[in-house]
Amino acid sequence: MSKDTHQSVYREQMLEHLLISQLLRYSWLYDEAQLEVVKPEIDRSGHDIVFEAHGVIRHAQLKTSSLSAKTTRQKIHVDLAAKPSGCVIWTRFDSATLELGPFLYFGGSAGEPLPSLDHMPVAKHTKGDATGNKAERPNIRVLSKGRFEELATIEELYCVLFGLQANPAAEKLGSNT
Repeated sequence: MSKDTHQSVYREQMLEHLLISQLLRYSWLYDEAQLEVVKPEIDRSGHDIVFEAHGVIRHAQLKTSSLSAKTTRQKIHVDLAAKPSGCVIWTRFDSATLELGPFLYFGGSAGEPLPSLDHMPVAKHTKGDATGNKAERPNIRVLSKGRFEELATIEELYCVLFGLQANPAAEKLGSNT
């Protein structure tokens, strides 16, 4: 069994912390430390984390997959659409170096709600019942990779999240911002 499989929760939490630290770093260096981060105790409404900057509150569902993963879709909780400026951040990463990026983003503009999930396919349970039937999960929708916007850097992600213009000084740091 690989470390990625055996330690999947560890890896997921570590990647979440790396993403948060990179967003905070960008905020510190280029946005006067405007970013606030809140982690909910309970994941009942589909969001894993709440970001706030410049009056924009982003309830974000976080997803990760390695650059070599063949994953082409993600499962999204419908309650995320009820949150102000709900969004999904799908972080791709290099499994050898843990360098983050590119980032895949699904959401509206800063201050706008999540695009409608109404016409997205309903997810099914991964395991079947005694007869092999996989029941539908009425609160979960399947979102294809093509519905996401690809963002190359943490700066691009930060700017999309909070409706900001790119900072020319940040380009000097390259993709590690």
